[in-house]
Amino acid sequence: MDLNAVRAFVAVADAGQFRKAAVDLALTQQAVSKRIAALEKDLGVRLFVRTPHGAEPTIDGQALLPHARVLLSAEERAVAAVRPGDRALRVDVVGRRVATGGLVQDFHRAHPEIPLDVVTLFDADTAVTAVCDGSVDATFRAVTMPGHRLPDGIAALPVLDEPLSLCVGPGHPFARAASVTPAQLAGHRIRMPGNVPGTEWHAYYEAFAAAFGPAIDTVGPNFGLEALLDTVAGSSTVATFLSERTPHVWPVGHDLRLVPLRDPTPVYPHFLLWRAGNPHPGLAALRDHLAATRPRPPRGELWRPAWARPPRGRPPRGRAAGPAA
Repeated sequence: MDLNAVRAFVAVADAGQFRKAAVDLALTQQAVSKRIAALEKDLGVRLFVRTPHGAEPTIDGQALLPHARVLLSAEERAVAAVRPGDRALRVDVVGRRVATGGLVQDFHRAHPEIPLDVVTLFDADTAVTAVCDGSVDATFRAVTMPGHRLPDGIAALPVLDEPLSLCVGPGHPFARAASVTPAQLAGHRIRMPGNVPGTEWHAYYEAFAAAFGPAIDTVGPNFGLEALLDTVAGSSTVATFLSERTPHVWPVGHDLRLVPLRDPTPVYPHFLLWRAGNPHPGLAALRDHLAATRPRPPRGELWRPAWARPPRGRPPRGRAAGPAA
């Protein structure tokens, strides 16, 4: 059904006159008459009866009118759903309980007037593709993996260097340590069942293992964080990595400890990625908020894979930059 003809029909029904409806629609009276005639031909009924005072809907016209209003309302909602500034800002985070999920929550607290649609795409390739095709406005990722480059037109803003801590149970050799160096982890078993090959975090921990020698254990199903912490709490040999920025609650009897890693401190580098030219006003507000509130990195020497280091070069718009080669 031609929505322009439907719009003309509703305008005539509301105005009671073809002439006034033409003025309201900024059309000629002849154009309005043609649209009504075309709609009547499509439906096979007469919609108006001309009277000395103007035009009145026929019985069929009266039956059509409420449905015509619904059609026009649906058109308005459809347009608003994709118009920047009218629809919610769609942001991807790896998980709502991870550090970047917290960054989005902080942004929402600072800007409650900006509607948000938070999604959780799984891997970087899927997320970057979604940014490219407009399925999401932005994603939080660790820029690139070995052999990967961001597509042209994708910009990156560093937002958080997240320090890792070693999580151990009370019987682990490092349970009473004030801190541990990554080199001390050589040969120790680090349980990470969710470390899926092909993801950016798998590439990160593979690089960490190559640099410092721990055994990253990914064997077996992933039953979630709670089950992982149960395993760590009851073992004298198994540890895992956690961050103080990741919300986690465990039973008091677990007596788990978060031991800082130092000299160097391994940090997981989070970036905000978006498509250059995206006009959504909420995206600009998100970038400005993240740039203004970016936490300072830990003191001392830091470690991150070479491919995940902050991009160099002149950032676009004075703030963000694409990845280094």
